[in-house]
Amino acid sequence: MPFSVTILGSSGALPAYGRFPSAQYVNIQNRHFLIDCGEGTQMQLMRYQIPYQKISHIFISHLHGDHYLGLMGLLFTMHLLHRENDLHLYAPKGLDEIITLQLKHSNSTLRFNIVFHDADTLNQKLIFEDDALTIETIPLIHKIKCCGFLFREKQKPHRIDKGKLPSEILLQHIVILKSGKDIHDDKGNLLYKNENYTILPHHSYSYAYCSDTAYTEQITEQIRGVDLLYHEATFMEQEKDKATETKHSTARQAAAQAKKAGVEKLIIGHFSARYKELQPLLEEAQSIFPKTMLVIEGETIDLDV
Repeated sequence: MPFSVTILGSSGALPAYGRFPSAQYVNIQNRHFLIDCGEGTQMQLMRYQIPYQKISHIFISHLHGDHYLGLMGLLFTMHLLHRENDLHLYAPKGLDEIITLQLKHSNSTLRFNIVFHDADTLNQKLIFEDDALTIETIPLIHKIKCCGFLFREKQKPHRIDKGKLPSEILLQHIVILKSGKDIHDDKGNLLYKNENYTILPHHSYSYAYCSDTAYTEQITEQIRGVDLLYHEATFMEQEKDKATETKHSTARQAAAQAKKAGVEKLIIGHFSARYKELQPLLEEAQSIFPKTMLVIEGETIDLDV
């Protein structure tokens, strides 16, 4: 089952050198999510042939324009294409007022319902859960209320070793084996020991999205060991004072966070418009954490491959 992240926007506050503001599409076991929605996001969704009408949950990290100004255009496009399914929006408090005001003054009513959820920017909080995964907020440090999002797959079912299954086993017993349990009869006698008939589950993946933030070790334990970490890297280390002033991070700091948290892979983005060439940022990060990649628009990082 897929677990993938497609980059739609990699730029910082300003679009620059063909780079769009922040936006990412996440597909986990055919559940479709959008993280941030900077200007031009719907154009990127169309360009890369992403089924945006299937997106049911949109997560906005904070209310600086480069992270949500593409949202109204996307909502109106969904409306014009006769969307009917509910759309859930997760963001720091205030997004509901912004959208409601624009609908009011354009005398518009959407064909579908928007369900607003306040995202907790001060605490780690579970904001989504179904049978396959959980999503929780990651408190970040920025000029306004801001949070990242942590996506974690739940443990997957055990895999049945079909070559070892007895022919007389019942279907309900197979279901129990997939859950990782042994099977007993009504008297408590062991009928089938799980480890004799199953293979361990496939790996459950995790993805941490850390949007605009000053470097902070407060998030280290929460993101420890994730398979993929996105961490903003607006500046290079020589602009560290600027990063501190604006509550952003350098490429070196992003890499230091990845190393300290023991993550598997790091991707960096939210690049300042002062950088036309991004290779120096990559090299700065890789000097600390070699398994670093730049986010490149249109590229998809597949974890379940």
